[in-house]
Amino acid sequence: MTRFLSDSLQAPEPFFRIGLNKLEAANGHPNSDIRLSTEVMRATQAKLRRLGLDPYDTTAEELYHGLLERVKADDALLVKTLRALAATYVSAEGEVVAGMIHALKELPESQRTFALKPSSFKAIIKQLPPKKAMKLLGYRSLSSFLKHESSVSILAAARLAENNHWQQRLLDQYKKLKPSDFEDRNITLLQPESVRWRQLAEQAVASDRHNLICLDELGALVFLPLPKEMPPGTVTASLGLALQELNDIRASGTYLKLCQVRPDFGQLVQTVVAEEPQLNSHLLDMSVPWQLIQRYYAGLKQFGQELNEPHLQLEDLAWHPVEKTLAKIEPSLAFWQGSAHLGLLHGGHPVSLNLLDTALSCCNQLPFERRLVHFFQRSLWQELLLGYFKPDSIEQTVLRELQPRLVEETVAL
Repeated sequence: MTRFLSDSLQAPEPFFRIGLNKLEAANGHPNSDIRLSTEVMRATQAKLRRLGLDPYDTTAEELYHGLLERVKADDALLVKTLRALAATYVSAEGEVVAGMIHALKELPESQRTFALKPSSFKAIIKQLPPKKAMKLLGYRSLSSFLKHESSVSILAAARLAENNHWQQRLLDQYKKLKPSDFEDRNITLLQPESVRWRQLAEQAVASDRHNLICLDELGALVFLPLPKEMPPGTVTASLGLALQELNDIRASGTYLKLCQVRPDFGQLVQTVVAEEPQLNSHLLDMSVPWQLIQRYYAGLKQFGQELNEPHLQLEDLAWHPVEKTLAKIEPSLAFWQGSAHLGLLHGGHPVSLNLLDTALSCCNQLPFERRLVHFFQRSLWQELLLGYFKPDSIEQTVLRELQPRLVEETVAL
């Protein structure tokens, strides 16, 4: 069973097996790896049956093409649903992106995060004008730029227009930030619509083939227009990635909220923006992504009293599975629920049943030999680690890493 995990994850051996043995020994040999492997195989066979395929007489390539056809059909229904939402509630044109934003705003999921105040961000921009962004958007003066554009619009344009040197200088400014520069508020979903913004956005999408800009520090997600000629799977991939980004924004906000007692708070803001925050876990003998810990607590639906400082609420630890949320928007996508970590091995290499892998493979028209498996491997690795999480150990990891003062006080008592 460990061989299945090793091949699926394309993990280096013998290091993976040795590390897994250590995890098992440290946790009393719960056989989490065997249980996970068995569950993945069983659930994958069930998905094949729902596709109308024989689990025992279907080749990996037949499965791959069956998944592509499924995502094409689901994508067509999703596009129709989003256009109808946009035409009814947003604009007569029924733009798909406008429908996405409306659908996301209407979801019952938590919309809150802990983010940088607009006034604090604009104070930084006054010291570091994004001149290329200003020029592209038609502004001659910084005062006019700050007056007519929101903080989210300003940062999004700067992300697209400014060079790496400017981006690094902005990160350096974040080091000076304090908890008082942040606030609890709703996540911002923005679709810039001015003529100049659309020109900038269309150039960026054509170049990067990506229509989302995630701004964790501002608690915002910016949607750029999708190409007029969209290959099948494009809308599903875009909306799925948007939901994943929203989870990351919530997790980043919770991480910073828990770090308010840290003297190096500004450096931690830099970390959130530059890379995925990691916590060192003695239980797992490795660093663990904060997003995974947030996902764990969201499933646990409770946390210890110590984590209630400073004023942490259970909704701050929200984490919503992408496939489950998509199904609320377009019911046909319910097929993909529970498939994020499912896959089938072929010649020692996996075929992914993950929706994002399939949708991205579809819209990029990738042949079987170049199929994507990144999101499947990430989800499978996370499922494996979650099998070794224990409430007390994880809580001590969080307190030790994010709130050292609380740990010191506990020890002193």
